[in-house]
Amino acid sequence: MFVTTADPVLEPPIITINTVLSLLALDYPANKLACYVSDDGCSPLTFYALVEASKFAKFWVPFCKKYNVQVRAPFRYFSNVAISKSEESLEFKQEWLQMKDMYHNLSQNLEEVTSKTIPFQLDGEYAVFSNTEQRNHPTIIKVIFENMDGLSDQLPHLIYISREKRPQYPHNYKAGAMNVLTRVSGLMTNAPFMLNVDCDMFVNNPKIVQHAMCILMDSKSGKEVAFVQCFQQFYDGIKDDPFGNQWVAVFEYIVRGMAGLQGPFYCGTNTFHRRKAIYGVYPDETGSRRNGKLEEKILIQQFGSLEEFVKSAAHAMEGSAYSANDITPSSFIEAAIQVADCGYEDGTWWGKQMGWLYGSLTEDVLTGLSMKRRGWRSECCTPDPIAFTGCAPGGLLSTMLQQKRWFTGHTVIFFGKHSPLMCMLFGKIQFRAGLSYFWVSTLSLRGVFLVCYIALLAYCMITNTNIFPKGLGLWIPITLFVIYNVYTLLEYVKIGLSMRQWWNNQRMCIVRTTTASFLGFLNGMVQLSGLSDIAFDITEKEYPTSSADENSTDAGRFTFNESPVFVIGTTILLVYLTAILIKFWGLQPTHSGNGSGLGEFICSTYVVVCFWPYLKGLFARGNYGIPLSIMCKSAVFAFVFVHFCRSNGLS
Repeated sequence: MFVTTADPVLEPPIITINTVLSLLALDYPANKLACYVSDDGCSPLTFYALVEASKFAKFWVPFCKKYNVQVRAPFRYFSNVAISKSEESLEFKQEWLQMKDMYHNLSQNLEEVTSKTIPFQLDGEYAVFSNTEQRNHPTIIKVIFENMDGLSDQLPHLIYISREKRPQYPHNYKAGAMNVLTRVSGLMTNAPFMLNVDCDMFVNNPKIVQHAMCILMDSKSGKEVAFVQCFQQFYDGIKDDPFGNQWVAVFEYIVRGMAGLQGPFYCGTNTFHRRKAIYGVYPDETGSRRNGKLEEKILIQQFGSLEEFVKSAAHAMEGSAYSANDITPSSFIEAAIQVADCGYEDGTWWGKQMGWLYGSLTEDVLTGLSMKRRGWRSECCTPDPIAFTGCAPGGLLSTMLQQKRWFTGHTVIFFGKHSPLMCMLFGKIQFRAGLSYFWVSTLSLRGVFLVCYIALLAYCMITNTNIFPKGLGLWIPITLFVIYNVYTLLEYVKIGLSMRQWWNNQRMCIVRTTTASFLGFLNGMVQLSGLSDIAFDITEKEYPTSSADENSTDAGRFTFNESPVFVIGTTILLVYLTAILIKFWGLQPTHSGNGSGLGEFICSTYVVVCFWPYLKGLFARGNYGIPLSIMCKSAVFAFVFVHFCRSNGLS
C-alpha cells in the first residue's frame, strides 16, 4: 500500500495519518499487508506524525475490527458517529470514548508540534533530518512498525521513505516517488499487487482489498488485468459543486463507459496494480528465459545493478513472490537506500519502458496508456459503500491550478510518442478504447479552440459582423444547443444530481476550458519545445474542522488572488462587457451586408453569465474581489483586442 505526500504545509500530516490509519485497519490479514509512506517533503513532522499514529493504531485497529467499524479514518468516524443508542453496550461506549480521547490527544499533539517554530530537537531517530533541505537530502528509510511474527491479527508493516534528492538530478515528481516505492517495496515485501492512494484518500470500505482481489485473481480473465480502478468520491463536498471539481458525472458516464472497452484509464489514486504489469511485462509473458533461468544481463539493464532487487524482480515476473516468512523489511534497509538513490535509474528502463513513466505531469494517464499498449486491460471496482473518499480542492485557485497541471500533462501525452494514435497504430489498444483516450488527452486542446471561438464572437459584436445565420436558419444552432443541454441535464438528474449542480458544471466547463485548459496547453507546448521545465503544483489539502463546512458562509464563494490563471477569465469578461456596450450604444460600424444579430447577442450574454462570479469579483473586496493588478493587466489585453477589432472593422 503506497501513500504519497510532498509538502507538510499543503498536505498536513494529520490528513496523511488518517489515510494511513484507515489502511492499517483494512479487513485483510495484516501479515499480507505493508504500508509505505513516501514523503517527498523530507519533513520530520510527517515522520513524527506517523510514529505517533502507529502508537494509536495499536488500539484503533483492534477497536475497528472488534466492532466492525466501516469508516476507519478516525477524524471521519468521530465526526459522523455518536453513541446515543440505548442498545449499544456499556463496553462499546467506554471504548468509544477512550478512542475518541486518544485521537483528540493525538490531533492536539500534532497541532501543537506543527505550530512551533522549532517543533522538537533533531536527535535520536530524528537526527537524519538535521541539515536537510526539501530538494537536497540523502535517502531516509525508517521501519516504523514491523510485524515480526507474521501474525494476521497484528498491524501491517509501516515504512517511511524519503527518497534522495539532489539539485543536479531531475526527481520526476510523483512518478519518481512511485518508482522508488515500487523498488523499495520489491526488496522489503515484494507483494504481487500494489495499492496506491493520495494522502487525502482514506478507506471508506474496509473490505475493498477482497473486492479488488476477486478481479485481479479471477481464474478466467484476471491475468489480463493490469490495474483495478476505484472511483473517486469526496467527503463534505460543497453543495451543488460550485467549482465543478467533484467529477461525479465524469466517473459515472465516461469512466464507467470506458470499462466496457479495455477498461478505465488510470486516475492516479485508489488503484490496485499488478506488479508484473508495472515491471513492463506483457500479459502473456512469463519472462525472458535461457536454460530455465532469467537472463541476468537483461534484468540488470532493465531494473538496475543491485543484485537483491534483480532477484526480487525475477521472482515477481515469474509469479513466485517471496513468502512473508523469508523477508523482514528491516533486513533490507541498506539495499533499499541504494535503489532510492538519485542515480540508480541511470541507464535503466525505469520511467521509460517500465514503472511510472516520466515526461508528463499526468503520469497516471501516461502509465496506464503504456500498459494498455502492451495488451493489458483494466477494470472498475465500484462496491457499495464506495471504496475510498477524499477531499476535493476547496477553492477556485486550487481547482484551477490542479486542472492546469492536468491539462499540461494531457498536452504532452497527445503530442508525444505515447499518444493514443501511436498506441493504436503500433500497440494493442483497440480502436474504440483509443478514441476514449483521445477524449482524455485532447482536453487541453479544447481550450485553444474555445478561446478562438470566444474571440471570434467578440470580434463580430465589436465590428458588426455575423457568424450565425438569421431568420429561420438561426433555429438550427439554437435547437442543437437546447438538445445538448437537455440531454446533459437528464444525465445529471438520472444519477440524483440537482439542476443547480448541472448548471455549475456547465458554467465551470466554460471557465476552466478558457483559462486552466488554455494555460495548460501553452505550458505543455513550452515543455515539448524544451524551452523550460514545468513545475508540479501541489494541490492544497484542507483539513475540515467540522462536518458542517458546506454551511459556512464562505463555502462555495469564489476567491481571487494575483495568480496569472485569473488574467484570461477577467480579460474575456472585460472584452464582452465592452462588446455589449458598443452594441447598445450604437458604436458599431455600419455595413451594407448583414451585421451582428440575435445569435451573436445570445451567445455573448451566455458567456457573461458563465463568468458571472468574475463580474461580481470586479466590485467585491478582499479575497472575494479580483486584485487591482489582475484588473489592470486584463484591461490592457482587452483594450488591445478591442482596438485591433475596431481598426480592422473600420478598414
